[in-house]
Amino acid sequence: MKMNKPWMITATCIVVTSLMTGSAFAKSENGNNADKADSSKPAVELNVKVNVDKDATVTSDTYVGNQGKNGYHGLLHALENVKDKPAGAVIADLLLTNYGAHISDELKAELDAIKDRDAALSAVADVLDEQGSVTDAVYVQKEAVKVNIKNLNSYKKLGKLYEKLGKKGVLLYVNGEEPTLEVNPFIKDGSTLVPFRAISESLKAEVTWNAEERSVTVTRGGITVKLFIDSTKATVDGKEVTLEVPAAIVEGNTVVPVRFISEALKATVKWEEETKSVVIYEDK
Repeated sequence: MKMNKPWMITATCIVVTSLMTGSAFAKSENGNNADKADSSKPAVELNVKVNVDKDATVTSDTYVGNQGKNGYHGLLHALENVKDKPAGAVIADLLLTNYGAHISDELKAELDAIKDRDAALSAVADVLDEQGSVTDAVYVQKEAVKVNIKNLNSYKKLGKLYEKLGKKGVLLYVNGEEPTLEVNPFIKDGSTLVPFRAISESLKAEVTWNAEERSVTVTRGGITVKLFIDSTKATVDGKEVTLEVPAAIVEGNTVVPVRFISEALKATVKWEEETKSVVIYEDK
């Protein structure tokens, strides 16, 4: 994913501001002439670049020749102030990248937790959102979802960003991707119905339609599932089962209960209530 958007500068500003705040605080603790500190010269000068092509890590061009204690302790101090905020992931990665030899195993474990790849991407999305670049935030948060397709919090954050852009209704994700839909998912009698073909194609299953029976059959990994339109009757490998809500045809598209079809095909289904997100993924 090439990042040629100007929001790289935004991330830089956030981190530099955090470091300057931490540095100024450290100076005030040291006492002498704290009020006369030259704010135009931060103790640690950074030129941060967000590089998602390389595992979304963050590097600094200005650390070469500046590996001394001032930079190391400045980052540690700044991290204490912002580790639960977006800049925390950026600073944690800088510490691990540039000062690995100075870090204890205990601190390294803490930093690794802060800078988890999906967390780092989500942190960048937070920065963009705070700066009003919601469209760019969505772009980055989608990448965070793909990094860890089992993390429901990533889907929730993406859903909330979509809400800011005016996108409403039930959202559908399959293995971290958003399949192309000809009809939107919807909730009926407490069950979520989704376009059958979109699910099947995303899971790389084979689909056949029988016009005479008005039935649809999907085959995947030796499993065969058959549903009948407007009927709660279905079969899985020839064994009859009863659905809570029947399959139906909406705007020329077959829709089916998402939990039934996904679990029948041995995929995991999760529901994120706050953003009405259906999350389907395969355990690999």
